Amino acid sequence: MNGRDLVRSVKAVGMVGTAQGLRTVRSSWRRWRADAAGLAPRGPERARVPGPVTGVEPEAGGGVVRFARSELRVRVTAGGAVFWGWDGAGPEPSYALACGSPEPDPRAVLEPDKEGGWRVVSERATVVVSRHGAVELRTPGGMMLRRDLPPRWWEAEGGAARWVQRSEVAADARFFGLGGRAGGPRLRNGTYRLWNTDPGGSFGPGDDPLYITMPVQMVVADAGTHLVFHDNTWEGEVLVHEGEEGAGSGHDRTGSCEVRMDGGPLRCWAMVGTPARVLHTWASLTGPPALPPSWALGHHHARWGFGSEQEVRRIVAGYQERGLPLDAVHLDIDHYEAHQVFTVDKKRFPKLPQFADELRRDGIRLVSIVDPGVKAEPGVALYDSGVADDVFVRDAGGRAVRGVVWPGESVYPDFTDPRAREWWGRLYGERLKQGFSGFWHDMNEPVSFAAFGEATLPRSARHALEGAGGDHREAHNVYGLAMARAGYEGLRELHPDERPFLISRSGWAGMQRYGGSWSGDVSTGWPGLRASLSLVLGLGLCGVPYSGPDVGGFDGSPSPELYLRWFQLGSYLPLFRTHAAMGAGRREPWEFGDEVLEHARVALAERRRLLPYFVTLAHLARRTGTPYVRPLWWGGPEDRALRDCEDAFLLGDSLLVAPVLESGVRQRTVRLPRGRWYDTATGKAYEGPGQVVVEAPLSRVPVLARAGTVLPVRASDGGVELEAWAPAQGRTGGGLVIADAGDGWAEAEIERYTTRWDEGRVVVERDGGEGAPGRPVGVRGLAG
Repeated sequence: MNGRDLVRSVKAVGMVGTAQGLRTVRSSWRRWRADAAGLAPRGPERARVPGPVTGVEPEAGGGVVRFARSELRVRVTAGGAVFWGWDGAGPEPSYALACGSPEPDPRAVLEPDKEGGWRVVSERATVVVSRHGAVELRTPGGMMLRRDLPPRWWEAEGGAARWVQRSEVAADARFFGLGGRAGGPRLRNGTYRLWNTDPGGSFGPGDDPLYITMPVQMVVADAGTHLVFHDNTWEGEVLVHEGEEGAGSGHDRTGSCEVRMDGGPLRCWAMVGTPARVLHTWASLTGPPALPPSWALGHHHARWGFGSEQEVRRIVAGYQERGLPLDAVHLDIDHYEAHQVFTVDKKRFPKLPQFADELRRDGIRLVSIVDPGVKAEPGVALYDSGVADDVFVRDAGGRAVRGVVWPGESVYPDFTDPRAREWWGRLYGERLKQGFSGFWHDMNEPVSFAAFGEATLPRSARHALEGAGGDHREAHNVYGLAMARAGYEGLRELHPDERPFLISRSGWAGMQRYGGSWSGDVSTGWPGLRASLSLVLGLGLCGVPYSGPDVGGFDGSPSPELYLRWFQLGSYLPLFRTHAAMGAGRREPWEFGDEVLEHARVALAERRRLLPYFVTLAHLARRTGTPYVRPLWWGGPEDRALRDCEDAFLLGDSLLVAPVLESGVRQRTVRLPRGRWYDTATGKAYEGPGQVVVEAPLSRVPVLARAGTVLPVRASDGGVELEAWAPAQGRTGGGLVIADAGDGWAEAEIERYTTRWDEGRVVVERDGGEGAPGRPVGVRGLAG
């Protein structure tokens, strides 16, 4: 604490306003005092390394290797994932794992290796442990993917041991992941903090960390692809240093990664294989992604500042009068009574359930924001209920921790306590009675406004942590994940026949089990547009396939061109939602002139036409963990040029989307993966791999279809028809259709189709049938 904090306190009062500003200052000082009293100062530390190997103990799937000052457990699961944990750490307890510790692979055995080490050989990977504690992850063919050097711990009396794990990878390797990173999806040289953070305003590519951080790395190299997950919820940081090929004396210099954690276990999961296999294994470990209801794959419109039912009616009427599709409207905190969660301002929304029913008859769903902060005032029903059930986070002295958010002085449910999750889950019944069909969780890093210091709860705050007990240093990163679990499980109980729609601003590994996410407060500008794509790609590679940005940016007023290019990008992303802050410029398409309106109409129409394809991608994500939006290297990670390409993406297997991310661009260069690709607007064919220049007029962004693909699209009568793109001569192709059986839990049928040339014409056949597709078919690309 110093004089600068006092200056910040004075500024906070002036900027926020007297009442709320004073609360914020008081809360910041209260947090500082709580940590000063509740966190023991770290005393003298003693460094420790494993030391030499002293013995082994074989177990199912691997075994335990003992060293002079530590021990290492290695286990290969039946699903192909590899686990290793130091100092007796096992796979459980874990917030990431979906169904407990997976079964070991009985075929994987611990056996001696050369030079006094040990190894575990399995079908998909080999793990080699040196006699001093280095751990190598290798392909089945023996190629090294990653080498973890012996870890180092720093132990202090009465405190959690912090540790460092340094790893080496090939010089050509590229790093991806670590949650939602605005500067990604490829992680350049730098330090990445693992601490879910509200940046306190709009952000761009240079801002880090953001709302979702997770210790999940996907590493792509010539030797193969692997995913590594350090299962530790504490604050930490990851230092990435890419290798240099041909560096120094004609030799490659390896890349490196250093994980530093302030406490908690040193345990790790690794998966090896193609990108698709890696994420399939990840999903089997951490749980399949939640399947959104079909309406959630349409267009959403949101705004902080709708203000009243009349304003929402005006916006909806604007869409309807212009013939623009609209599937959902999101209400922000201004629909609450005095910003209090699970309430409605009866003056602004006097008959909300009736209004919601009216919208639903027009095919439009209402989505409610939900914040975790509960106004701390006796007489407030929600506060009194929480006090009675003892569900709020407490400090080291046993008092409820208070922070400041939109309703003022607030307390926070402890979502790491099963009792609190059950209590919170029941509260969604009020939202359902008001007519809401979906929910977006905000401010759940969690946020407490701060005049100085971190805008979150005290690190000394106490949490249940599923009965194990601990403080906020361990619980902070999983707070949003546990809140999402509370909401999702509550909705499953309240409406068992409908799939919940839930997106969360904050989360952690495994959050895909409960829904998706959105960008948060991305800045309005061309850098913010680029950051939007980075976030979606990065989250997808961490197993969260359903996400999207605030189209147009959160703050300010986008130019007509920027808005349109953002709108066009959004129309090809899983969550397609416009949103903006109170006081920001309008975000309705007709507010930007007739030309932008007509081009936006085209984008909306194409999104509606592609809905069957998005439904198919959603079901595939559920079954396989594969994201809808994929980097260009997805099918060919051995192509080094594709690894560095971040301005285009694959939408499923069939489409390549090349958004316009800079002002004034009317044609752009696109790097193609291997194979033939057709420009969907002109039908012109291009051959990959390589670079091509394509037209990008203001009316559209370039979209290319893979030769031979079969694409499910919406027919004029609302049904599903097939759009087949001709395969190259002498080649075949195909595609899948998964038609949603409704917004419930019925298992959808998978239809498989193939394309081939036969006597000068393209034939489309359904596998397992009698040859005929059974759906209308249109063939394109014949003139390409």
